[in-house]
Amino acid sequence: MKYQRVLLKLSGESLMGNKQFGIDADAVTHYANEVKKVADTGAQIGIVIGGGNIFRGIDAMKGGVQDRAQADYMGMLATVINAMALQSALESFGIQTRLQSAIKMEQISEPFIRRRAIRHLEKGRVVIFAAGTGNPYFTTDTAAVLRAIEIGADVVLKGTRVDGIYTADPEKDPTATRYDKVSYSEVYEMNLNVMDMTAITLCKENNLPIIVFDINQDNSFLNIVSGDEQIGTLVSN
Repeated sequence: MKYQRVLLKLSGESLMGNKQFGIDADAVTHYANEVKKVADTGAQIGIVIGGGNIFRGIDAMKGGVQDRAQADYMGMLATVINAMALQSALESFGIQTRLQSAIKMEQISEPFIRRRAIRHLEKGRVVIFAAGTGNPYFTTDTAAVLRAIEIGADVVLKGTRVDGIYTADPEKDPTATRYDKVSYSEVYEMNLNVMDMTAITLCKENNLPIIVFDINQDNSFLNIVSGDEQIGTLVSN
């Protein structure tokens, strides 16, 4: 395997499937199956998932929540719900998991402890990191990169609905073309919609590559971890 330890970032919206909100059982099952294929190779997997299918702090500000910090904490709780759904799906496939939350919730998760997380990974358990960084004003993209650095992941794999980074939104512009590789500097200069700038800066400073790929395509996650460089777009130095 090209990558021995990876951090998979999923958006909360990816769990909606064809729904307008909430969690689609078929979508969760698909992602659990894709993770199982990689786990069966012996690769170590950490996962961070967003909460946008349930609640998004930024959007809540438009809906009447006056306090940004309060709204962001509500969004963090949404990520815990998604993490629990994914954990349940993974365990239905016989995968050992651990759920670690940046906000203490002893009845349903472990607190995030870096050394414990690494030990779980070494024992072959899939570790799901919930509640973002535990701090308002930080996105789950930043949380994903932070956790990846803390556990010593080889790469951040961002699973999306499209097969990489394009010159424009391919769902709106049929003339958009896909990049095979881009640098962190090009992400800044061209304002590419990869991750927020805090996450990109963390990756650049720690020389942590990002691969953006279509998680809905069967075996794409497995093929990337196996070393297929034709899938997705690589962001690196």
